[in-house]
Amino acid sequence: MATSQATIDFLLDQLSCLADVSTKKMFGEYCLYLAGKPVGFVCDDQLYLKPTNAGRSMVQHAIEGMPYPGAKPYLLITADLWEERDWLCQLIQATGNELPLPKPKKKNA
Repeated sequence: MATSQATIDFLLDQLSCLADVSTKKMFGEYCLYLAGKPVGFVCDDQLYLKPTNAGRSMVQHAIEGMPYPGAKPYLLITADLWEERDWLCQLIQATGNELPLPKPKKKNA
């Protein structure tokens, strides 16, 4: 089941307090970016964040899940937690702060 546009619209509205948050559609699902860094995925209308120490410390009962078959475990942020706008923004920011910038893509000759 692919993620609905309504889910992405709601999530981006909740994260509007962050200056540079965006999504990119990939195979019917979405990658969530903060300042150009991929911080997680939205798959099957569920938010999966890359596991970081800061992220784990902010989630009381951390649930891990795989956004797609063969993926490493990610932190599953259930939809009921999305209602906490300030907390969600802080969680995404804390996760992004711990992640490195993506490696630059090599230019084709």
